[in-house]
Amino acid sequence: MEIDWEPPLPAGYNDLHRSFLQNFMAQGTLTLKQGKKLLADLKSKTTFEPVDPDTITLDQFTDAIRTAREAVEPLDYDIRYMRDQVRDERVWVFYNTQSDPASQMATVHSAEEVAYIKRLLDAMFETYNTPRMEVMAVDEGQALKVSRPSRQSMGNGHVNGANGEDAEGSQSATRGLKHSEVLALLSNLVAEGWLEKSRDGFYSLSTRALVELWSWLVATYNDEEEEWQHIKFCEACKEIVTHGQRCNNVDCTIRLHDVCEGNFWRTRPDRKCPKCQTEWDGSQFVGERAITSRSAFQRSRAGRRGRRSEVAEDAGEEEAED
Repeated sequence: MEIDWEPPLPAGYNDLHRSFLQNFMAQGTLTLKQGKKLLADLKSKTTFEPVDPDTITLDQFTDAIRTAREAVEPLDYDIRYMRDQVRDERVWVFYNTQSDPASQMATVHSAEEVAYIKRLLDAMFETYNTPRMEVMAVDEGQALKVSRPSRQSMGNGHVNGANGEDAEGSQSATRGLKHSEVLALLSNLVAEGWLEKSRDGFYSLSTRALVELWSWLVATYNDEEEEWQHIKFCEACKEIVTHGQRCNNVDCTIRLHDVCEGNFWRTRPDRKCPKCQTEWDGSQFVGERAITSRSAFQRSRAGRRGRRSEVAEDAGEEEAED
């Protein structure tokens, strides 16, 4: 017996909402500026009159978002926004609520590529993310280092999916990638909006990726029994921090986004850590600046000496010796 089921639609759902949702799904993310332009374009096609994006109000945009969200929730999709940690703008993300790297990317990437992406995330959030240096980013050389699975992971079969189940017993998923394939994949992941590449050549997760993989990242890398966690949250906005500041006390767990710290300190009587009361001078960083602020990196950049990956490693070694 066939069951012809359609998800319930919000009251007043019309062709404008449908077109808005279809465009949003295709793009994956929208800033307020992009959202206003999209709504203006759609209204122009409906009224056959040009509509200035500046006439679209925030309330109109959020109403379109709310209607789209109600339409997709029964299908295990959702829409939420997060402030971009670098550009300080709100980004709305359309995402699958049942997401992990394998299910999100298997439709457009091969098993080998998905397995590599998992190794890349391990490098970001484990290898180059320690209590002394919370980098959570990799440069090109570090990304190339995980082009192939380690012998241990190949022996265990854990190279794909959240816990490696998808790759268990699969020889094709353990071959790894050539360096040329890694570079092409990194470029594609930036173009697809999963990664961002900084001016200093570091790759980190985009706002879209942080929203889509939020639950998976916490479940995979955090340990409730430990005080220091691989996935950190801003003391002000409670969102994930991969670019920001940390307490001057290396043993303290308080973190702030750069875009949140101004308002945060304005509401407090002094610039002392709210947990350990250490003076907060904004000189200790979360993200690639944990590397790029080091004197070893600055010396090498000024002298144009060494490969970028060697510079990052030197800066990390310098920090470890401090």
